[in-house]
Amino acid sequence: MQPSRLAKRVWLLIFFIILAFYFYGLGHIPFVGPDEPRYAQVAREMLQRRDLITPTLGGHIWFEKPPLLYWMMIASFKIFGINEWAARLGPAISGLLTVAAVFWAARRICRSIMNDQPQDLAPWSAFVAASTLGIIVFSRGAGFDIVVTMTITWALTFFMVAEVAGNRAGRRIFWIGFYVFIGLSLLAKGLVGLVVPFGVVGSYYLLRRDFHTRTFTLSLMWGLPLALAVAAIWYLPVIARHGWLFVDEFFIQHHFARYLSNKYHHPQPFFFYLLVIIPMSLPWTAFLIEALVKARNWKWRGQEVIDKVRVFIAGWLMLPLLFFSLSGSKLPGYILPILPAVALIAGEHLTRFASGQSTGVRALRATGAICAAFAVGGCLYVARTEFPSLSCALLIAAPLMVAAIICLFWTHFRTVSSLSVGFAVFTALMIALNCGATIFAGRESTRELIHAAAARGYGSAPVYALHEIDRGAEFYAAGRVVYGADGEPVKFEGAFDVREAARRNDSPVLVFVPVEYVYQLTELKDARTEVVGNNGRVALVAVSTR
Repeated sequence: MQPSRLAKRVWLLIFFIILAFYFYGLGHIPFVGPDEPRYAQVAREMLQRRDLITPTLGGHIWFEKPPLLYWMMIASFKIFGINEWAARLGPAISGLLTVAAVFWAARRICRSIMNDQPQDLAPWSAFVAASTLGIIVFSRGAGFDIVVTMTITWALTFFMVAEVAGNRAGRRIFWIGFYVFIGLSLLAKGLVGLVVPFGVVGSYYLLRRDFHTRTFTLSLMWGLPLALAVAAIWYLPVIARHGWLFVDEFFIQHHFARYLSNKYHHPQPFFFYLLVIIPMSLPWTAFLIEALVKARNWKWRGQEVIDKVRVFIAGWLMLPLLFFSLSGSKLPGYILPILPAVALIAGEHLTRFASGQSTGVRALRATGAICAAFAVGGCLYVARTEFPSLSCALLIAAPLMVAAIICLFWTHFRTVSSLSVGFAVFTALMIALNCGATIFAGRESTRELIHAAAARGYGSAPVYALHEIDRGAEFYAAGRVVYGADGEPVKFEGAFDVREAARRNDSPVLVFVPVEYVYQLTELKDARTEVVGNNGRVALVAVSTR
């Protein structure tokens, strides 16, 4: 069998492994954190009301996010039922589509560059993207960040390919894709879907000091209306239905106030994302750093295809990093759209190493050292905390140590050592999903507590909170969570308020309370209390009057 034919079959097998990995175990753990259960519940309410325009949470209008993720969930719920796996399916597909965009762009670039350039750029870059920790983690959660990353990635890859297109007609087709996906980005996460793509394009022209952009400028005359027309399928009906309420909540509060202030309590220092990008780009951080060090030799105003591509990727890295660093509200997921650029730049460096065109041995050994550090550090942490278990930690560490040994001592096997890193990540995460993740999720989710309450006869009891709101109840106890006039779940600050709520209800109520404050309920006079259980963080208590 010819080597090229064998290589194609190997890459095809790897593609199916990646596909299986991204879909595997999406429903293995319950919703965790505040966002997953809320987003899933919003989608469920829209489905139940057969309303694709107005998001609601607990029956209250909820304009925090645009609808693309909700639409994905609704379609999945209709096919697979309302469950965790179905809610996470859309983000998983978005992660795979992000990888596909990286592959497609790299393949188009390879067709345009000279013969001395690495021709395996497409599969290696896609492999890097698929095994990058940030893309994997956010693809397995019911959240918006990977969805907008997918749409922005396709928009930017369409523009990048248009820059290297050999004819004007082909360029126009790719520009259509660029503007269509900007419209979808507006549906995925609002104005950031407009700011980031145009900001990257502007940075690209600025870095190249290329101000002769008449052709692209003319495309704005028809491209912007096209992008806005795509976005208008939701923005027009929602504004027509809700008017200023939507404009104020969606644009002023959740865009401008979120960006310019600390209203939503996510402050971080300016350099926050410089630190975040290190773990999010694992295990390929060393290849990224080494590639960036060599950027000093790039031809920033060169006319070759590879020169233009490198400068565009530099703008793709720099603009979102600067833009989100200036924000008053910072969360790790905001910076996710730069990871495809990380995959392309690290992928080029890895491709040259695997094909023997450059050294890269130091980056590979550094990657092996990182794998070893995580394996050993994880085991030591578990040995101290006994969470989840030492046997579980050893199982997770095993593939990382195998990859570390290969990368440190068998660097002459360039392809095998490079592939071992990605497969170590896949294997370790799959083991963790079946081992440590279930224990962690049990501490962070209230699903089992709500099920236990139903088994004890409290399946119809209204749900309140004492001192701390648990967002998981909004999905798992949907229809029973009591909301206030502000659209937030009712949170009592004192146990006497809980007793009064039980008296008014004339039947038991369920209350989520931090475990350290359970005594406030159990010591209530003139009330019966039953502690249903706790997950180590919060307890669920049934309260009724005597």
